Amino acid sequence: IRKQFGKRNAQTTFNVALLHIFFWDGRSPSLEHQARQPILNPVEMGMPDEETALGAIKDDPEYQKMFKEAYGRDVNYEDVGRAIAAFERTFVFLDSPFRRYLRGDDDAISADAKAGWVLFNGKARCVSCHHMNPSNPLGTDNRFHNVGVSARHQNFEKLAVDALKALKDDPSEQKLDELAVGTDLSELGRFMVTQNRADIGSFRTPQLLNIGITQPYMHDGSMATLWDVMDHYNKGGEVNPFLDG
Repeated sequence: IRKQFGKRNAQTTFNVALLHIFFWDGRSPSLEHQARQPILNPVEMGMPDEETALGAIKDDPEYQKMFKEAYGRDVNYEDVGRAIAAFERTFVFLDSPFRRYLRGDDDAISADAKAGWVLFNGKARCVSCHHMNPSNPLGTDNRFHNVGVSARHQNFEKLAVDALKALKDDPSEQKLDELAVGTDLSELGRFMVTQNRADIGSFRTPQLLNIGITQPYMHDGSMATLWDVMDHYNKGGEVNPFLDG
């Protein structure tokens, strides 16, 4: 056990079947692709290459049998990603007191919660990014925003220069994954993918369903409670040149 720590807070796997872009910075276009990345990332599973990763399972008769039945071929790295993604797509949890309230059950949530729903859609402006409606039950606009998390600790300009150099030296997706998870360049968020100045410090809007049990919060896990999150937004976030309006 290496006891290494990454820079990003692991997101929930609940309802990932309903998402179309993955990781905090959106660097992965599919659940299958996403599932393969942590296996090779040096601060996650840390396998040096795909063959080494496959070595742990490809000679196991039970795995051989299951992969043959599922895919009609021997164990391979692409199908490992497909299998993990298929499993993750079973984690669909949409029912909740709030959903029952939206369906007409007025007693499903408390008076305080109802007042919060009014604030959410009004003065608090939460709905600007966390869309909640029957066609989008997750509470995310699936876009990227700089909301001023940990900005006071970062020199975004220097980080951006360092990132551009590192990605020029090695433009591979494996290097991007390594830099995004295991280095301070993690704080650049979506910029690491697009290299667009407007994306500096921007991260994907997370879903809100089941949020009461998916703490800590934000891309870096810097907020332990929902009260911390509310306090952060009420103060307008950490001021930085790339703060979202």
